[in-house]
Amino acid sequence: MSVRLGSLRAVTEHLQIATAAGTFDALAAGSPGDQPVLLLHGFPQAATAWEHQVAVLGHAGLRAVAFDQRGYSPGVRPPDPVDYQVDALVGDVLAVADALGWAEFDLVGHDWGAVVGWHLAAEHPDRVRGLTAVSAPHPAALAAARRTDEEQAQRSQHIPVLKERSAERRLLADNAAALRQLFEWRIPPSSVEEYVTRLREPGALTAALNWFRAERWNVVPDAVAVPTMYVWGTEDVAIGSTAAFGCAEWVNGPYRFELVEDASHWLPEEAPDLLTGLLLDQLR
Repeated sequence: MSVRLGSLRAVTEHLQIATAAGTFDALAAGSPGDQPVLLLHGFPQAATAWEHQVAVLGHAGLRAVAFDQRGYSPGVRPPDPVDYQVDALVGDVLAVADALGWAEFDLVGHDWGAVVGWHLAAEHPDRVRGLTAVSAPHPAALAAARRTDEEQAQRSQHIPVLKERSAERRLLADNAAALRQLFEWRIPPSSVEEYVTRLREPGALTAALNWFRAERWNVVPDAVAVPTMYVWGTEDVAIGSTAAFGCAEWVNGPYRFELVEDASHWLPEEAPDLLTGLLLDQLR
């Protein structure tokens, strides 16, 4: 099933979701009583990375919500890196689900959003009906690959660079040239411009980089028991095949691995129809 790009705005709605941590901005589609699906974006994007998927899932009879996570929502943008530890990020997802009245939900995450998803599914299987992780494998699989695979160690060299105090200046220099290059010219220029504009807001880029700077990101979750699908593009510059194939060792429940040929890290926007079709099949 596909929804024409021009009709996306007609089927999605904008929400503000109030929690104890603050108010999160969100996109949603579908009827509130339908099967709930929560979508988590990664760095350096926003909930709009999932706009196509939200629209199609809503049209297909699900209630899909994608929210701007901590640091990306202006209403939840603490300045201290300590406030971006994984426990706080998992807590945000549960708080958003509680505010929506969802005792149980399907979870979809990309990049850092997938990392949060792995933690949440492992720690709160009573809340997660199923997990779809896009691009980022189980953290234990990635950690093992970085130790044993020189190629993966090379692919992960951007992480300490993004932790440096000079990262903001480097990314925004020369009309944000380095920030734009992160996307490898794989997604629509209009989306890149939107992300760059948002991250130029006071404190926004620092908040996004605090995800990397926070302590306790090296805490590895247990294996996941809920039904899980992992989707990986063969041209992903950040995640190599060792980590991708090793992901299966960290799922004890039903597991599905989808390899997307000639696709990179940015699957939600680079291959929207393909990924949405996989999601529909998995969610049903």
